[in-house]
Amino acid sequence: MNVGTKVMYPSQGPCLIGAVVEKEVAGRPMSFYCLALLDDRGGELFVPVEKVEGIGLRPLLKRSEIPKLLGQLRKPRQAAKDWKQRAQDNLKLLTSGSAFDLAEVVETLTELNEKKPLSFRESWMLERAKRLLVCEISEVLGQSKVAAEEQVNLALKGRKTLNVDVIEL
Repeated sequence: MNVGTKVMYPSQGPCLIGAVVEKEVAGRPMSFYCLALLDDRGGELFVPVEKVEGIGLRPLLKRSEIPKLLGQLRKPRQAAKDWKQRAQDNLKLLTSGSAFDLAEVVETLTELNEKKPLSFRESWMLERAKRLLVCEISEVLGQSKVAAEEQVNLALKGRKTLNVDVIEL
């Protein structure tokens, strides 16, 4: 990973690698990537260079992967019936760092929300996963977050159309 590269930090969103900074921790020198958050919150994160892989820091999706990602949102998917299992599954997906895992959280919780009201925790998780997905799509395509969110919402509406078609058969 190089200075100036845009990356995705799991659970935080898209970041720009600003610099490699040397700091002393517990008496020994360590190298950190200084990451600037690219969402509306702003801020900086310092990530030890040696722990990048373990944290799940990854390059942003390629522009060519966005249609596949949006296509995944169109596929109906069932969430686990047991709320405890659902919470564990969604937390694991949310923290994996994968955009496709975020899309799975968004699609399953959106599907569930159409059947019954979500708990506070599930509503928070849906909003967080959707925000992270929108931020990444926005950065990759160079669009506003509003335009990226419209694409996500259109893909989710496409899922409803698929469900109707399946039922009519």
